[in-house]
Amino acid sequence: MPPTRKYEQRLRAKAADQTRRRILDAVYQRLVEAPSEQVSMDKVAQLAEVSRSTIYTVFGSRAGLFDALGMDLLHRGGFTDMVTAVLQPDARRGLRDGITGNVHMYAAHRDVLRALFSMAQLDADAVGGTVRRLEDGRTQGMNDLAQRLHDQGALRDGITIDQAGHLLWLHTGFDAFDLLFTGRSLSTDTVATLLAHAAEHALCRPA
Repeated sequence: MPPTRKYEQRLRAKAADQTRRRILDAVYQRLVEAPSEQVSMDKVAQLAEVSRSTIYTVFGSRAGLFDALGMDLLHRGGFTDMVTAVLQPDARRGLRDGITGNVHMYAAHRDVLRALFSMAQLDADAVGGTVRRLEDGRTQGMNDLAQRLHDQGALRDGITIDQAGHLLWLHTGFDAFDLLFTGRSLSTDTVATLLAHAAEHALCRPA
C-alpha cells in the first residue's frame, strides 16, 4: 500500500476515534448536568458537534451508545485492574483487592453511574439494557469468585457456593458503595475497607 494511502487511513481512523470520544463525552456531560432527564440524541449531537445520524452510524442504536458508555466508564475507572485483582491465585485476597478496586472504579464516575442506575427503569430498552448487561457480568464474576473461595477451603462452614455468590453480589453492588460514599460521606478508601472487611467476615473462615 502506498505511504500516502496509509497516512490517509490513519487520519480517518484518528478522526473516527475523536468523533466517538466526543459523542461519549457529550452523553457523559448530559448525565452530569441533567441526571433526572432522559438523554436526548439531538442534544448529544449538538454537544458533540455531529449530526444525529452520525451517532447511529458510529454506535448502531441508542442501546449501542449506552452500552459503549457503560464499558467506557468501567475501563476508564480501572475495570481491567479490578478484574486482575479478583483473579489472582489467592481467592481470599482476590475478594479483598477486588472489592477495593470495585469501589475505586465506582468512585471515579460516581455521578454518571448514579444517573445510569436511576434512569434504568425510565429508559428500560437502552439504559436499562446496559445496566442489566453490566450487572450480569458482575454476577458471573462473583459466582466464579465464590466457587474459587469454596475450592480453596476459604468459606465458612455452612456457607454454600450459591450463598457466597449472593453475598458477594450484595457487597460489590453500586448501591452498597453509594450508601456509604454518598449517604454517609465516607472516603473511597474507608468505603473499600468497610465493604471488603464485611464481605470477608461474612464469608470466610477466620484467617
